[in-house]
Amino acid sequence: MLTKDQKKRFVEDGIKAVKAAKVIGIVPLNSIPDRLLQKSRNAMRSDVRFITGRKSLLTRILEGDAKAKTLTGELTGTSAIILSDGNPFDIYSKFKAGTIKLAAKPKQLAPEDINIAEGETTLQPGQAVTELKAAGIDVKIDKGKVVISKAKVLVKKGETISVPVAKALHTLDVLPFHATIAPSAVLAGGTLFRGEVLDISSERTAEEIAKAFGAALHLSLEVGIVNRYTVVKLITKAYTNAMALGIESKAYDSGIVERLIAGAAATAHALKGASGIE
Repeated sequence: MLTKDQKKRFVEDGIKAVKAAKVIGIVPLNSIPDRLLQKSRNAMRSDVRFITGRKSLLTRILEGDAKAKTLTGELTGTSAIILSDGNPFDIYSKFKAGTIKLAAKPKQLAPEDINIAEGETTLQPGQAVTELKAAGIDVKIDKGKVVISKAKVLVKKGETISVPVAKALHTLDVLPFHATIAPSAVLAGGTLFRGEVLDISSERTAEEIAKAFGAALHLSLEVGIVNRYTVVKLITKAYTNAMALGIESKAYDSGIVERLIAGAAATAHALKGASGIE
């Protein structure tokens, strides 16, 4: 428990740090395992500073800076203030990279279908067999090893995980849950970035840009907008349409006369064959 003077010093130091930082963020810590928080702090020790404490003290720190004050609404439950001079998107990515897998607990809802694959395990016969069978998993003993004889969906998405199933998943070292620590909001350069905006990857961005470009190109070709991306396709389309129209209307133009002659010759040959003329 901090004394009154310690609380005052904590807030004053926090306000100074917030005013000096280029990037200020809030990280929710509700239900976050301590080992994940420690892992994240260690991994980003050189890039990100964490300020943890009671909500009332963190609120006072944020209220001590005119810009950071906008983040006070993000302090829901247990949270931490993060400070950095780096790129907010890079910071968010580093947080997400620290995601850890967690074992299932009874009464939890499956986040996705939990599948059990067929095949040999590293388990030895004994209590493990009893636990797997109790969870409804088909097992057999083959050459002294426990073998899952039939693949199955052990728990469907949204279903409650029972005690036997939780034990079996633990025995098989199946970790269907994960925990992630990541900022809910980041203030950088006067702009507030929400977590959903920061949660992008270069791969997904490239896919979205390619999709948007394809749609724009299709629209430009449809309405005949000429630019460096459409000009060749539009000229090709115009040439093809002009040729088709010229042949259809029998226009004796230097660009299509050879095709008209070839078409007439083909027609004459067909008629000659149909009439039996030698």
